[in-house]
Amino acid sequence: MANDLFQLLQQSKATVDALIADGANPDDTYQIEHHLCSADFTKLEKAAVELVKVGYHVDDADEFELDDGSRLFAFVAVSRVKLDAELLQQQTHEVTQIADLVGVDYDGWGTYFGDEEE
Repeated sequence: MANDLFQLLQQSKATVDALIADGANPDDTYQIEHHLCSADFTKLEKAAVELVKVGYHVDDADEFELDDGSRLFAFVAVSRVKLDAELLQQQTHEVTQIADLVGVDYDGWGTYFGDEEE
């Protein structure tokens, strides 16, 4: 399992740029959710343990049934940081390394922007 670090880093930078262009204040703190998944729950659990060790909050895994009847497990690893492109690149690199180490997919990160009621 190898996640495309180059693509994930480009995606991270583009996301920060887009959020700031849309009016996000880079000095505010945001909840960043790193998305990981695997068909193998045991591998995903190992990723969760490693991410907790380096300071992320990990939500319980959700289970999804795919169109072909197979199952996929997913969770988010959460941090609360400013919209600092360099810091988020470091987190992307860190999460990618852990995902590759245990053999799960990392789909990048997201955050919430705007009014909480939206």
